[in-house]
Amino acid sequence: MKKIIASAVGLMLAGGIAATTASAAVENQFGGYWRTRSYIQDEFKQDGNDTWRTDNRTRLFYTAKFNDDFKFVNKFEFNTSWGDTVGGDIGADGMGIWRIKNSYADFNVGSANVKLGIQAATIARGFIFDDDFSGAMLTMKFGNVSVPLFYAAVQEEDVLTATATFTPVDARIAGGLVVAKISDALTVTPYGVYYYVDTPDGTDLFYLGADVDAKFGAVSAWATGIFNGGEVDGADNVAFLAAAGANAGIVHGQAFYATGDDDPTDGDNDAFVSAPASLGGGNITSVLSPGYGSSYYWSEIMGYGAFDNAASNGSPADDITNIWAANAGVTIKPMDKVKIDADVWYAALAEDNAAGDTELGVEFDGKLTYTIMENLTSEFIFAYLISGDATGDEDVIEGGVRVSLKF
Repeated sequence: MKKIIASAVGLMLAGGIAATTASAAVENQFGGYWRTRSYIQDEFKQDGNDTWRTDNRTRLFYTAKFNDDFKFVNKFEFNTSWGDTVGGDIGADGMGIWRIKNSYADFNVGSANVKLGIQAATIARGFIFDDDFSGAMLTMKFGNVSVPLFYAAVQEEDVLTATATFTPVDARIAGGLVVAKISDALTVTPYGVYYYVDTPDGTDLFYLGADVDAKFGAVSAWATGIFNGGEVDGADNVAFLAAAGANAGIVHGQAFYATGDDDPTDGDNDAFVSAPASLGGGNITSVLSPGYGSSYYWSEIMGYGAFDNAASNGSPADDITNIWAANAGVTIKPMDKVKIDADVWYAALAEDNAAGDTELGVEFDGKLTYTIMENLTSEFIFAYLISGDATGDEDVIEGGVRVSLKF
């Protein structure tokens, strides 16, 4: 018995020492983001109603860094709205609001980096994809050139068949980028992306494009061009997107154009299709579109902005398709802790909607940012949209405040 007890104590001591050693070898890194915002949105749906809402978001980041070549990254999120029943009510104690945003291993093998698990990626500034996903990314480096290759699972039929309330289909995204730093002032990023959906008539889409980023003194400029080909539910898809912008200190601006379908009855699809949103038909549409995959925020009312609860009627929001838009704005800093942004946007559909309407309208955005203290900021935002015929008869108003913390 004494030998057994002694052996048990020895094992516990050894285990404790091993655990302490392992723990000491890991660098624990913590961070996060928090915000509370309160806003009103009037006539977004053109139904005579407005929405008043106050909500919270907390993101907590934890990274276990084992060494310079290996770390384990985790990002968690929970959201509540004031007065809801899942944490924003009296008593709080929210349940069912905890989300896993990211959880992946990040490690280097020679000059290559591997990310494996639930992670995030941005492709083509979000015009094609900007979201979290389960998959893998391999990035190889060759001097000033890096080559990320990625695979993202959209839906897996064999996984979902037993639990889904819809008819599951196989869908996946894969592709690669070449990030070439030509000089300190110029970076060119060509890419190719393939998007497959096992729809009855077949959906195979591909994207060929490039981003260009340049900086000359106080002036920075960017441009993006994308060709979108393949098939959507058996219909030929020939579409494209072009975008460009510049920032010259106080003054900034941008413009983008994405094709729409000029004739829905001709058997072809000419509308730009982001991945995996905006499919013209098939089961995948009801499951994933809109709001997944692509995400490009632009104006406050038509393009989501700071209060991304909704976009105005008729606008594609952050899923850029069948639209052209242009912006000009100024940013001034009258004092150390204060920044003022003022922007004007004009947007219209690239192709008329079913009612023959085209114009989304002219939008005026204003934002005052005040730094309360280091890492803690407040923003006061007001936006007004003079509605065009594709938005509706009533002008649209949005206003609110957001307080945010980064740590």
